[in-house]
Amino acid sequence: MDLSSLEPKKEIIGSRLYQIEAIQRICERFTLGRRRALVAQATGTGKTRVAIALTDLLVRANWVKRVLFLCDRLELRKQAKNAFTDFMNEPLTLVNAHTAKDRNKRIYLGTYPAMVKIFQTFDTGFFDLIIADESHRSIYNRYKDIFKWFDCLQVGLTATPVDKINRNTFRLFDCVDKLPTAYYPLEQAVEEGYLVPYEVYTHTTQFLRSGIKFAQLTDTQKEELEDAGETPELFNYDPQELDKKVFNRDTNREIIRNLMEQGIRDGAGQLPGKTIIFARNHKHAVLLSKVFDELYPQYGGKFCQVIDHYDSRANQLIDDFKDPANDLTIAVSVDMLDTGIDVPEVVNLVFAKPVFSWVKFWQMLGRGTRLCNNLFGPGKHKSKFRIFDHWGNFERFEIARPEADPAPAKSIMQQVFEARLDLAETSLSKAEVDSLKNTVTLIRADINSLPDESISVREKWREKSSVLAKGVLDQFAPVTVTCLRGDIAPLMQWIYTRDHADAYAFDLLATSAQIELLRESGRFVDFRDKIKEMVSQLIMHLTPVLEKATTVKRVMNNDFWSNATLSSLEEMRTDLRGIMQYRKKELVDPIPPKNIDVSDGKVELRRRAANIQSIDMRLYRQLVEETRAFARVFPGLGSAS
Repeated sequence: MDLSSLEPKKEIIGSRLYQIEAIQRICERFTLGRRRALVAQATGTGKTRVAIALTDLLVRANWVKRVLFLCDRLELRKQAKNAFTDFMNEPLTLVNAHTAKDRNKRIYLGTYPAMVKIFQTFDTGFFDLIIADESHRSIYNRYKDIFKWFDCLQVGLTATPVDKINRNTFRLFDCVDKLPTAYYPLEQAVEEGYLVPYEVYTHTTQFLRSGIKFAQLTDTQKEELEDAGETPELFNYDPQELDKKVFNRDTNREIIRNLMEQGIRDGAGQLPGKTIIFARNHKHAVLLSKVFDELYPQYGGKFCQVIDHYDSRANQLIDDFKDPANDLTIAVSVDMLDTGIDVPEVVNLVFAKPVFSWVKFWQMLGRGTRLCNNLFGPGKHKSKFRIFDHWGNFERFEIARPEADPAPAKSIMQQVFEARLDLAETSLSKAEVDSLKNTVTLIRADINSLPDESISVREKWREKSSVLAKGVLDQFAPVTVTCLRGDIAPLMQWIYTRDHADAYAFDLLATSAQIELLRESGRFVDFRDKIKEMVSQLIMHLTPVLEKATTVKRVMNNDFWSNATLSSLEEMRTDLRGIMQYRKKELVDPIPPKNIDVSDGKVELRRRAANIQSIDMRLYRQLVEETRAFARVFPGLGSAS
């Protein structure tokens, strides 16, 4: 059926023209024979509604029978399931290990991590449409094999502004750079009244600005440290180390008090409205929660709670936070509420941590942008939300600069493989023939370990075959090395290493030590010390470790390192790599963060512009209207002002 003859269902999409236009543009693209599309819409403007209305239209047109909707977390999958259930009366299922046997549903909902484990159990033509939510660079880097495997229509959804979308994302969905299929930015959504604007307050203390350094401490602060049994002279923490290496209770008191005193309150003006506090880590979140309960015990411990992966009740707590009637009003989040969670009642966001990803920062802002009618009483709608930035995040991201396309973090196996290439090249240059032969043997084994079922590996079968041809690796010519580094090394990420991560980490250290020994470099000492530290953490009473006691004792002896050779280091590597999993892991970070309670210095709170013209103008108009309303009620005060 001709797609232009159908319209999106109003009961799904409503009357928002930008959503209707997005569906029309996708359909026009598909009608012209294009197979992929990318929709960029600001958070809170209804990307999921667009996805459901598009699915419904394509089903009615008999263009698709089975649809896969992908997102990056279980909570977002749950939200999508509820939305599909509300608007489409179609059989659906959640993607998991058992889904491979379930082939009679219309809608399949899954997370990327779950789908990447089972996608090859489906025929390449099983799905007719894939909708990929939160389509940013991690999708391309980690999960592109899913999109390569299935031969079907594919639509990407993202809230990232066009100028921040990674070029590989545009290419994945066959779009020209900076030109998605449909685009509806935050500025336009705010101007047209579909999202609320935000106002920003920066709030810092002496320690947040300058760190905790002995030379800058007052006599009172030094006395407080001494009274707590600390040595003030040893305190030299930079600001970025706060809440990582040192927790200061008073600094976090100021963060909580600022929210409670300056935050937007509920309709009665009695309590703060729904709030998300973005914490650095679990321990920091727990500290913030405890400080809140100490400062405001009248709320009984349920008003402010930590929501993170450490708590088995996390999903239930998210449901509680979404419930306007629930006592849970302040959620201290560690990565669980940063993206995707839809809570329209949120009116305060507290950045109690620095953020370094622009994309993530933008998604975090989106937690407060949603409309919420009658939030403060009948006819009193949510008109703005407030952000408290304690770490200069707005200053960090307001600088206009092009974002680089960073390469994905290298897997441990790729690092080991590249280290072996370095060792082989160094051995060749030093005429160490035996070392070259041994290393080439390891390189060949690594290549043979590549999983042939991986699409990315199959795409490089020609290159793989060429380097494995008889005599090619043994010769180790420059052209071969170029192929190994450029084509084969990136494939190492597809080798499953989870059960052997400690062994590969030891391989990397040992190989690096061999390289520096050959180069006669001073860095050899660094790797020696790291290896000795790793070996010292072995739990000696365990049987597998006891069996290697002779080697362990030899490696911990300085004579071993004074007379180290390439072959002795290789013997050490092969003998000990298999027991590296039996280490006391807590010794990796032997110094726990300090917990202190020192009165923090001068507090600075100031209002700053959002630096987005439409948002600042919208807030200015609100202020003018509020001032006029005040003048009408109190004319004398209005004229006096």
